[in-house]
Amino acid sequence: MGIRSRRWPAARAILAVAVAASLAVSGCSMDGAKSADTKGPDATVRVNSTEPQSGLVPSDTNEKGGGQVIEMLFDGLYDYRPDGTPELANAESVETTDNQNFLVKLKRDWTFTDGTPVKASNYVRAWNFGASGKNLQKQQDFFAPIEGFDEVKGKDSPATEMRGLRVIDDYTFSIRLAAPNIDFKLALGFYPFSPLPDVFFTEGKEKFGQNPVGNGPYKLKQWRHNVQLEVVRNAEYKGTKPKNGGITFIMYESYDAAYTDILSGNLDLQDELPDSALGSFRKTFGDRAITRPTAQTQSFVIPQFLEHFGPDEEGRLRRQAISMSINRPQIIEKVFRGMRNPSVDFTAQAIPGWRADLPGNETVKYNPELAKQRWAQANAIKPWTGAFQIAYNSDGGHKVWVDAVTNQVKNTLGIEASGKPYATFKQIRDELTKKTLTAAGRNGWQGDYPTQLNFLVPNYVTGGGSNDGDYSNPQFDALIDQAESTLDPVKSTELVNRAQEILLRDLPIVPMWDYIQAAVLGEGVRGELTWNGRPDYPNMTKE
Repeated sequence: MGIRSRRWPAARAILAVAVAASLAVSGCSMDGAKSADTKGPDATVRVNSTEPQSGLVPSDTNEKGGGQVIEMLFDGLYDYRPDGTPELANAESVETTDNQNFLVKLKRDWTFTDGTPVKASNYVRAWNFGASGKNLQKQQDFFAPIEGFDEVKGKDSPATEMRGLRVIDDYTFSIRLAAPNIDFKLALGFYPFSPLPDVFFTEGKEKFGQNPVGNGPYKLKQWRHNVQLEVVRNAEYKGTKPKNGGITFIMYESYDAAYTDILSGNLDLQDELPDSALGSFRKTFGDRAITRPTAQTQSFVIPQFLEHFGPDEEGRLRRQAISMSINRPQIIEKVFRGMRNPSVDFTAQAIPGWRADLPGNETVKYNPELAKQRWAQANAIKPWTGAFQIAYNSDGGHKVWVDAVTNQVKNTLGIEASGKPYATFKQIRDELTKKTLTAAGRNGWQGDYPTQLNFLVPNYVTGGGSNDGDYSNPQFDALIDQAESTLDPVKSTELVNRAQEILLRDLPIVPMWDYIQAAVLGEGVRGELTWNGRPDYPNMTKE
């Protein structure tokens, strides 16, 4: 999620970065947040967030700002517990004997917030909409395992319905996959697989996305763009009811501004802390400080559509050289006070199957001499021109580590390198989506469901919905296909790690670190982080 997502001044300079104390939030957002300062079971919990990239449509959202709201507004066949274990939600049962054919039976008393029942057709129509290339949905690739996806995925495909989906009766439908898929059932709790109400298909994606009608634990109250978004408890929700009355997502221009607010009592939870607070937040907040290793990664993509970084030998050598110029442990220690783990693969330590000793992972380890050699080899193919930049969003607290990375690249390779700030992550995402970004781009991944394949398929398979760099390697794709289709989890993991060896050579993105997530709570607020670093919003309380 996702998704989905640099000058080295010297250690002393990094440690000297001060907390920005100014409130950089749009003026009226704080007034709205303060007015909701209630306590008890109907309390509104105020949390930091960012503006969603686009309208709140499950199959068209692949970034955190929109994704965390959609998870509150919609529910699918499964939910995930805080530890990542799936449990039935809207489904009465999901039966399969071969991981290829599934029979889904729905609970009969669930409704959307407009009062209409959640039926099998709401799932089938929503999934077909998400899969159809005509609709240009960002999460389209999650429907790829379903039989008939290849017939609907193209922008000009005449077919719009997948053969593998069939409504049997109002509350029963069947799914047939093109091949057995070891992850498909586990993925059914991820929000692109949510149902959509009939009104979505009558009023259209654009209008619906601004005022969505869901079936989840909360419903939308108000969305003031770039200021705040409020959801309130859905009284008709048939699952486990939230322990609070609502969540207000406040759009901040910086983590420092949010941190100032939580220190002064104007915020109830901050789940992304400024770098400058990582050495002191435990002392400052005591038992209201939370840490947890989570399935989140940070990286940057060097798109293959950039000059010198194509899908050829020159591009591979330059990506390897840049990656090996970066001293990840040093940056983690100086910038993040140890609150990260250096990446040695393309997943996260919190995910089952992770290995520290994958063959070929020397390309993600600091080796300045080898980095210089690879850069010289690339120059022998085609001389370097221009400067190397990494785009980052200044509202996300990334400037310090991006400056550190680009300064290391500059000092090691002897080229011009710097960060390229954007006001919001949405701007970077939009340029990546349109293939107009002229720099490398900060990105990352927050697990949608707890498997390695979830980190690899959307990001690196040819045509993947979050494949920001247009990466394509038939050998990698074939290994992933085999990993998905086997019924043996051990064999699947072996194939996944063989596929990662190819990624370690090609470096479609430059992995940096995975997270030890840190969050802080306001006075009287109780809450926890889940397996992928998201706050457990429905179980937050405020006394």
